[in-house]
Amino acid sequence: MADPTTVRTDARRHHDPQIRGFASDNYAGTHPEILAALALANGGHQIAYGEDEYTEHLQRVMHSHFGPTAEAFPVFNGTGANVVSLQAMTDRWGAVICAESAHINVDEGGAPERVGGLKLLTVPTPDGKLTPELIDRQAYGWDDEHRAMPQVVSITQNTELGTVYTPDEIRAICDHAHGHGMKVHLDGARIANAAASLDVPMRTFTNTVGIDVLSFGGTKNGAIFGEAVVVLNPDAVRAMKHLRKLSMQLASKMRFVSVQLEALLAGDLWLRNARHANEMAQRLAEGVRAVDGVEILHPVQANAVFARLPHEVSERLQKRFRFYFWDEAAGDVRWMCAFDTTEDDVDAFVLALKEEMAK
Repeated sequence: MADPTTVRTDARRHHDPQIRGFASDNYAGTHPEILAALALANGGHQIAYGEDEYTEHLQRVMHSHFGPTAEAFPVFNGTGANVVSLQAMTDRWGAVICAESAHINVDEGGAPERVGGLKLLTVPTPDGKLTPELIDRQAYGWDDEHRAMPQVVSITQNTELGTVYTPDEIRAICDHAHGHGMKVHLDGARIANAAASLDVPMRTFTNTVGIDVLSFGGTKNGAIFGEAVVVLNPDAVRAMKHLRKLSMQLASKMRFVSVQLEALLAGDLWLRNARHANEMAQRLAEGVRAVDGVEILHPVQANAVFARLPHEVSERLQKRFRFYFWDEAAGDVRWMCAFDTTEDDVDAFVLALKEEMAK
């Protein structure tokens, strides 16, 4: 009988691996160390639905970063992590205060509201960051049965505009929210980039300062797929494992999610990847600042550069390097760097930008 583990593939490469862009860190492939970890986890049988050795070991790895009370619930993607987190932190009549630019409000297809059954109470911010004063614009009406009850404040670190909260800023938010009886969720899709930017451990701006639950991101930092809901305060959630299944985020072969997060977090791969992406964004920003007619819109604190330039220039440049408009009417664009962005990639892009601006 043929060995069922014999390797044979008829797959072919359908893309040019030399083509790079600045559209999203999701465009990048997978770090070779994560591919190696997946191969290591692949042999034999392991119990399904999270009772495997890799998911168990991931818990100990998470403790090393977020303390002994942290419990990780691996999920498929960031939207799933956010929806499951917020569902577990709210009642059916509950609402979530967030920045108007928050991913949960702008980029998740209404999933928190349509799937999670939540009301989002948004606040406009100049830089993507909430403050206690901004939170107070929506933090009222707890006894008003005509208004959804504010129960959670959700922040993103780093923010959707590439800015980074300091630990003191997050502590102020947590103290303020907890003083109102609300909980605090952190969308950490790019949490590694924020830690690299601040040059501090992730615990410094999460459990140490009062975050109750976070969505930990792996995909944007070199994983194939997979994030995790990390419960830092067990008193802040209810029925997490049931909600994960109900929300279609329970992986049967969970070891292949867990081993990716373990590969990132057990050593320093998460930090190496994030530092490199941030450094490439700084290099890109320095090159762009030298181009007349291009304006950088926000401080470059992580792996994103937001800029404004003539619309027609962006359209021509997009034919050479893929990237997205952020506000097409204003001419605002977003350029993202990833763990595999090279100096040559950045320099080629800056040169192309100069050429298109000169036309």
